[in-house]
Formats: sequence, C-alpha cells, structure tokens
Amino acid sequence: MSKLKTWLAVLAGAISLMLGAGTVCAQAPAPGQAMPDPYAGKKKLLVIADVQTGFHHDSINHAMAVIERLGRESGAYVAFLRTDSQLITRTPILGTGSRYEGRPINARNLDYFDAVFMLSSGAGTLSDQQKADLLAFVKEDGKGFIGGHAATIAFYDWPEYGEMIGGFMAGEYRVEPTGVIVADPDFPGAAALPDTITDQFPYLGAPYVKGGVHTILRLDTSRLTPEQLARRPDGDFPVAWAKTYGRGRVFVSSLGHVEAIWDDPVLSNFQLEGIKWALGLTDADVTLDPAQ
Repeated sequence: MSKLKTWLAVLAGAISLMLGAGTVCAQAPAPGQAMPDPYAGKKKLLVIADVQTGFHHDSINHAMAVIERLGRESGAYVAFLRTDSQLITRTPILGTGSRYEGRPINARNLDYFDAVFMLSSGAGTLSDQQKADLLAFVKEDGKGFIGGHAATIAFYDWPEYGEMIGGFMAGEYRVEPTGVIVADPDFPGAAALPDTITDQFPYLGAPYVKGGVHTILRLDTSRLTPEQLARRPDGDFPVAWAKTYGRGRVFVSSLGHVEAIWDDPVLSNFQLEGIKWALGLTDADVTLDPAQ
C-alpha cells in the first residue's frame, strides 16, 4: 500500500507540473506579438545621468542606485537608469547596425514615462528636437521633472531649460556643515529635515529671480559668512524648491554632492517625497515665493 501511495504522489506531481507548463504556454504571446509589459499600471521614472560634457560627480553612481531602491521599497515607482539621453524623445526608437537596423529593440521613449529625473551636468548631448520633446513632456503632457544636485549647471546654454527648472547656478560653496531653514514644512518630507547639512550648496543666478519658485529648503543667512552673503546681497538662497511648468510639476533639490546625503534616511526620504510629488502621487501647495 505504501508503494501505491508513493506512486500516486509522484503521478500527482507530474500532472501538476504538466498543468503548470500548460498555463505558462497559454500565457505566452503568439508569434509576432510583443511580450506583456511587466510594469503596466506602475509609475515609471526615467533617471538620466548623461555627463559626457560636464563634471563627473562621484556621487552619481550611488545616487542612481538609491533612487532605484527607493522606488522599489516604497512601491511608488519603477526607475529606469540610463547614462545616455537616447530615451529623451517622443519618436519611436529603432535599432541600427547590420543586426537591428530598423527593428524594434524594446527601447521606450518619453511616451512611456511619467517623470524624468535628471542627474546630468554640462552642456549636454540633446539635439534640438530632443530638447523640444522634453519641454513638451512636462509643459504640454503634464508629466514630472526632477532635478538633482547638478541640475542648475546642466544645459546652461539652453534658456528654456533654465526657465523650466527655475534658474542656473552662479557659483557654489565648498563642502562643509551649513545651516539651513525649512521654508515650507508642509511639503511632504520637509518637516523632518535637520537645521544643519554637510554638503556643497550652489547659489543661483539668471534666469532665477526671487519669486520664481516655491522654496522648500533654504540656506540660513544668519549662519553664512559675510563673503558668502555677498554672493547674493538679497539673501535669497534656495536649496530645494518646487514649481509648475505649464501642466507639469518640477522638483529640484541641490542636495547630493556627497554620497552621505543619499544614505541619510531623512534626506533620502525627502528626495523620495519630491519624486512622488512630481509623479502626481501626492499634492502640495507650491505657490510661488513673494517677489519681495
């Protein structure tokens, strides 16, 4: 009897495997059909770190890893990491070369994504058409844009980009403990920010003007040296800010020159909340600062 039970158990297992295989086969696409999208129904974040023409920040590699991890752990988004700007386009992307010429290569364009996180620096490698596509992605399509530490020193010869993000960097202070003030504690993740952060902080120039962004975090002018204050006599030193651009949402944080910023749970959570806001997952009042 025990041998019979063993034989029946083996048979049941075999049948189960066969049925499972049948299920897999039934779900496989027919010849010529595309595989189902494994990320359907999820927010998609395109993370770009094209620094071919600018400064190669040591923290970028780690920053990209943290951004990807934050999305997976929170379930808020799926990050696609790229060190080139190929996907910044609204046209279909086809292969090249003797093997893939003219063929679909599973490369997604901007139509697939909900926001772009730019970690690039330098003049950039975008064509005029790609620049137009990125602006339209935010302004017309109502998608999100997140600028990383070097966002204000990227694309500095592209005025419309400076208008979108709020301004370009006029200079920066060395890495050292620096006093900051949370200007908007109601913005998600901001209330928990510390009053001293060790990082490199840029200060802004044209086209930035006071009242052009909604400041979330700013330098504490009472703790700056006279030489530092002289860089902007009006005392306006935003560190992180948000704004709308047409129908889209723009979040920029200048934090992240040093790797430790990305490993700090409070600071990385603030970055996560900024991404979520840009993706439209949360809301916040981003009324522009007073002009005076």
